[in-house]
Amino acid sequence: MTILCLKTDQPEAFLALYQDDKLLEQTSWQAHRQLAETIHQKIEELLANQAKTLNDLNGIVCYKGPGSFTGLRIGLSVGNALAYGLDALVVSDTGDDWQQKGINRLANGENEVTAMPEYGGKINITQPRK
Repeated sequence: MTILCLKTDQPEAFLALYQDDKLLEQTSWQAHRQLAETIHQKIEELLANQAKTLNDLNGIVCYKGPGSFTGLRIGLSVGNALAYGLDALVVSDTGDDWQQKGINRLANGENEVTAMPEYGGKINITQPRK
């Protein structure tokens, strides 16, 4: 199983590519406010470095938080969209060992269908000004 891992909760975004539980390659970059503009390019570069394409992906593991609202939203949206479009499994997890936990869950056939974030606190929605 070829697995893409995404962690986008901080200004430094992270991607990793695994074949089953063997790490093939990983990368990180200072995405800051350009995460939405750079994440797809970084995924393509990671796959190309391993002579793979998006169609080779069977599973997606996303870091679900806690962390930046916008960063998590972008990362999970990309992970969910890839899983849906590629008919791949998707799971999300948290903690320092989020990648290994996610890979183990995929190996057991788990599929969240839609990975959801955990922001780490109560969501504060600002009331619109009149």
